[in-house]
Amino acid sequence: MNLVSQINLNPMRPYQWFVILMTAIMNMLDGFDVLALAFTASAIREEFSLTSTALGYLLSAGLIGMALGSLFLAPLADRIGRRPLLLIAVAISALGMFASAFVHNPTSLAIYRIITGIGVGGILVGGNILASEYASQKWRGVAISIFIAGYSLGAVLGGIFAVFLQQYYGWRSVFLAGAILTGLCFVMLWLFLPESIDYLVNKQPKAFRQRLDHISQRLGITQYQLPPLSPQEIKSHSPRQLFSPPLIKATLLLWFVFFTIMFAFYFINFWTPTLLKEAGMTAQQSITVGIMISAGTVCGATSYGFFAIRWRASQVLMLFTLMAAITMIGFILLSEQLIFAIVIGVVLGFLINGCISGIYMLNTLIYPTKIRATGVGWAVGIGRMGAIIAPILAGALLDLGWQKQSLYIGVAMMLVITSLVILTMPKSHN
Repeated sequence: MNLVSQINLNPMRPYQWFVILMTAIMNMLDGFDVLALAFTASAIREEFSLTSTALGYLLSAGLIGMALGSLFLAPLADRIGRRPLLLIAVAISALGMFASAFVHNPTSLAIYRIITGIGVGGILVGGNILASEYASQKWRGVAISIFIAGYSLGAVLGGIFAVFLQQYYGWRSVFLAGAILTGLCFVMLWLFLPESIDYLVNKQPKAFRQRLDHISQRLGITQYQLPPLSPQEIKSHSPRQLFSPPLIKATLLLWFVFFTIMFAFYFINFWTPTLLKEAGMTAQQSITVGIMISAGTVCGATSYGFFAIRWRASQVLMLFTLMAAITMIGFILLSEQLIFAIVIGVVLGFLINGCISGIYMLNTLIYPTKIRATGVGWAVGIGRMGAIIAPILAGALLDLGWQKQSLYIGVAMMLVITSLVILTMPKSHN
């Protein structure tokens, strides 16, 4: 039997969970790196005397980098492999975080946040694909959910560290800590991260047989077959294939869903602490609510995977999206009381990150191995467009006099539309 087929059908082995855990650790550092600016935004805004619009652009700088990394760096995984792509991306992210700790003006900080984001974009796509390809068919949803939960866990721990580090060492120490941790992650990946089995089987690069034999031994597989390889399979990674007749509907709908859910996710995570502080909470209280939202996202990401074992992934995603819209409205109407903000914030985080797990899972199911990194990268890149626009648009509307309630209700209505679009998604091709 084909090696990939055996992995899809066999029970999960400890080595598979080990690989999935490494992808989750990568994503955990992504959560720390990306949201470091959100948790230090008030201090940075004060030091550089930034308007809400300027802060919105600065918050979006990392997301611009993530879009670039997803669109142009991540597709390299279809050419050079998942492992080399991830090593390159982690190194870029570490360098960007290190440089961010020593800036003296917002322009330099924005440039280094873009560099950090390029690395993070590559990690998000490469790690997502690797977690998916090392999981069995039954546990694939759980594997991707664990990967996504790593981002939220990193945000929670990052928020806790941010409060401590800012209090004693200033906001720059948060970025320096992120650089050191990301550098240690690079060493771990260099030593232990294997190449994707799907990539080795379908691309058959140099010394692929020895590498497959080594991995198959770790998985307890003693005999396997390889599929025939044609030159077309080796070269098939053009973005044009995303618009071929079997994929065009799924691609366009997936891009819309990615855009809107990422818009909502980053609006909630980037602006909630700042908006609550301006509404009368102390800086520590507003950060605490932000941390609790991130804490809810950890549970939401993992729970989605278990729901997806029993029901269709698109049905679970539709339900999570609709409930997130309703919870957003309840959150902003009751957030003046700290206890309500914390309790509803946990539920909101649970639901919105469940949505993130859902779109990442659908993404890997739609595209075949030969263009999976390209398909996932472009979908994530389009999603980053929504993530980039969200902080900028929110800051501009606040400067024009919009109230926070209007912003939250508007984003909630967008999620209602998204839940209806999800119902029209075609079934997966894998």
